[in-house]
Amino acid sequence: MTGTTGTPLRVGLIGYGLAGSVFHAPLIAATEGLVLDTVVTSNPERQEQARAEFPDVRVAATPDELFDRANDLKLVVIASPNKTHVPLATTALKAGLPVVVDKPIAGTAAEARELAALAEERGLLLSVFQNRRWDNDFLTLRKLVDEGELGDVWRFESRFERWRPQPKGGWRESGDPAEIGGLLYDLGSHVVDQALVLFGPVTQVYAESDIRRPGAETDDDTFIALTHAGGVRSHLYVSATTAQLGPRFRALGSRAGYVKYGLDPQEAELRDGKRPGAGWGTEPEALWGRVGSGESPLTGGGSPVPTLPGDYPAYYAAVAKALTDGGPNPVTALEAAAALDVLEAARRSARDGVTVNL
Repeated sequence: MTGTTGTPLRVGLIGYGLAGSVFHAPLIAATEGLVLDTVVTSNPERQEQARAEFPDVRVAATPDELFDRANDLKLVVIASPNKTHVPLATTALKAGLPVVVDKPIAGTAAEARELAALAEERGLLLSVFQNRRWDNDFLTLRKLVDEGELGDVWRFESRFERWRPQPKGGWRESGDPAEIGGLLYDLGSHVVDQALVLFGPVTQVYAESDIRRPGAETDDDTFIALTHAGGVRSHLYVSATTAQLGPRFRALGSRAGYVKYGLDPQEAELRDGKRPGAGWGTEPEALWGRVGSGESPLTGGGSPVPTLPGDYPAYYAAVAKALTDGGPNPVTALEAAAALDVLEAARRSARDGVTVNL
């Protein structure tokens, strides 16, 4: 898929830390119709890393250097620290450039809606990288729900748990509110988005959020309970302090339940330097989830359900199609704003010990 002249759409990527180097750059490079033109990072080691991994890429030290060449680009991807998302996206949109922003798009739902309004005013794509909509287990669960295999879903449990007893530091674990750090906004952005995609709008939010580890500055163990307008209750867990990991998903319905352990393999594959191709996003049968009723899957209850392949490449393929053929935006800023409504309510609930109505 290419632009009107038959040439690939040139992409500028701001940020080459975890998000930029592990997720965005490889996925952009693997997408037909897109080419990674410029990487922005002020870190000399990351500059050399970018050149080694993409020999033809330009490297810029500041976003201003990128925006000075706005006419040469067709898309800007913002994978820099959270506090920079809104100002950089605003600058890009005002420069006439479509934008992809890593999650969370902003610190507040109001800021996300302001960005959405600016993009609409300028007639530009503004999309949010909610890659975990394309996790293998989520795609499988969504298919089971859509096909009615579980009956009416009553309760949905989602866990994104880790065992990291020592803080790693950096802006993601900073206690400075301006950094928009902590697990509520990091992993919480994923689990809340998935719950909204599966079961729709939320009417009530209750949350418990703690700082457990010595030396930690921001939440590292958080629970969120959602009541959806349709009656489903979602129980969401994000934690860096879980010594024994629970199931990634447990969805309980009137007919059956689905239980799935383990994490989608795509992030680990990307970290290991693997790239999308044959067999991408697949997992062995031993890791398949099970559907059944009346007995624990750990004692043989239920039947194994083949896990659909994970498909992170589908996100940028959809972005390319939106830019060239007018296809739909894979994740809109307004969808991200709805998730931020929930995250803001969760933060208030945990702080004040109240249930928040939306």
